[in-house]
Amino acid sequence: MPAIIGKKIGMTRYFTADGKNIPVTVIQAGPCVVTQVKTSETDGYAAVQLGFEELAARNSSMPVIGHDAKAGSDPLRVHREVRCASDDEAKGFELGQRIDASCLDGIKFVDVIGTSKGKGFTGTMVRWNFKGLCASHGTERKHRSPGSIGSHGTDRGHGAKIKKGKKMAGHVGDERVTVRCLDVVSIDAAKNLILVKGAVPGASNGYLFIRASNRLYKRKARIQASA
Repeated sequence: MPAIIGKKIGMTRYFTADGKNIPVTVIQAGPCVVTQVKTSETDGYAAVQLGFEELAARNSSMPVIGHDAKAGSDPLRVHREVRCASDDEAKGFELGQRIDASCLDGIKFVDVIGTSKGKGFTGTMVRWNFKGLCASHGTERKHRSPGSIGSHGTDRGHGAKIKKGKKMAGHVGDERVTVRCLDVVSIDAAKNLILVKGAVPGASNGYLFIRASNRLYKRKARIQASA
């Protein structure tokens, strides 16, 4: 499956030939280095490991330095595996091979995986869209509180604890998010840039994993088939 590691640059606008304005996210896709080739004989499954963004050895670790040195590369910051359908597909790659944005040529739609922005500790109104308590007379100064949780204070088999999954205040964001079927507006292989329609998860300079969409809507599947 065509896939690559990248970094979110930011958002801008893209004007088509007929003057249409499209909001796009600019992603630096690669260049990536093939740091390991796995087969069912050696590892039990077929996959290719990619590495992205070189960094100084003093900022890495000895295992990573040694691992990437086998591919003839300096230590890399981000590593990610791409599963292959068969051993023959995996053996089509070589250690040290460079993968750039051109690997997505002909791909109309991609899935982008990243880490969403962390929102910190929030209450139930922000986290779960609770409406809050009544604002009429008689309500204390706790309009944004979650209300009673005592009815969930007994959970058979777990003692006197709140049931797992109870919607309460807590940490929001900073989790893995996959955005599916984004339109690929343009690819600049020379600069390793990909422009996709719409927003992708995470802040600018956040690391992303971009792969060809493997589950398309019927309309988009027809567009991809005609490409």
